[in-house]
Amino acid sequence: MVRTVVAGLDGSAESRAAAEWAAREAVSRGLPLKLLHVWEPVPEPMAHAPLLGGETLQYWSEKFPQDAADGVRQRHPGLEVEVEHAPGRPADVLAEATKDAELMVLGSGRLSGIGGFLLGSVGLGVVAHAERPVVLVRAGEQAVDEHRPDPAGVPSAGTPFRPVVLGLDPSEPDDSLIGFAFEVATRRESALRAVSGWNLPPYYVYGLSLDPLLHDELARRKAAELTEILRPWRQKYPTVEVDEVSRSDSPGRQLVDASHDASLVVVGRRVRRRPYGAHIGPVTHAVLHHSAVPVAVLPHR
Repeated sequence: MVRTVVAGLDGSAESRAAAEWAAREAVSRGLPLKLLHVWEPVPEPMAHAPLLGGETLQYWSEKFPQDAADGVRQRHPGLEVEVEHAPGRPADVLAEATKDAELMVLGSGRLSGIGGFLLGSVGLGVVAHAERPVVLVRAGEQAVDEHRPDPAGVPSAGTPFRPVVLGLDPSEPDDSLIGFAFEVATRRESALRAVSGWNLPPYYVYGLSLDPLLHDELARRKAAELTEILRPWRQKYPTVEVDEVSRSDSPGRQLVDASHDASLVVVGRRVRRRPYGAHIGPVTHAVLHHSAVPVAVLPHR
């Protein structure tokens, strides 16, 4: 079975940006694109209303995905584009759709701490329960944003891609996460920046005040761990330029800072079987809220 790149579409500006990002990614991967529109059934009293009835709502809910698909086909000739309509709760339907997708692409709202799709139940619900990678694309994202400006400083989609940023925890490296980031960097012919933030264990704090060299020793050890993890990946992807960043600081803050000169940030979400539901870690949560560029979240065990 050929997997597809799936974009959730709800008619908003952010979902249209997600559909366009998904189209470019589908072209890059040589895969079909599916635009998935999820609609919740109309309550019975509204279904019989003359102006807001089910037929009227169904007409508009089918029209804008088809219009979006026509626009994508015009901008990306040769790309196979499918439109699918599905009833149900958006978070549930979109999360279920990830099972057969190469990746799911969703739109995000404002890049602030208040409001926005990423803070809503739909976006976070899909990220928390998806079985495949989910990419969150901010509203207003354009192709030129992923590329470096031309020599005159003018935005251009014909210049090299900005780096792919990979958030990596050396204590729990995951091959699927690292491989995904290297594959994206390879297709884009971009650099890969591996970012690892770490904090001093509580029992080191007092010793650090007595021995100022302790921090330097720990920094060297952490940097060596990161280098060792990436060594086989450098050999597997020799054309990818790798930049390693290992600092004593909040991992989330470092990744958000790195996003300002990136084309994509790749982070993981550990799959935990808990009685009270799925969990998104604090680092991934911070990146989803504050990254300046699209974020890919990969579930891993």
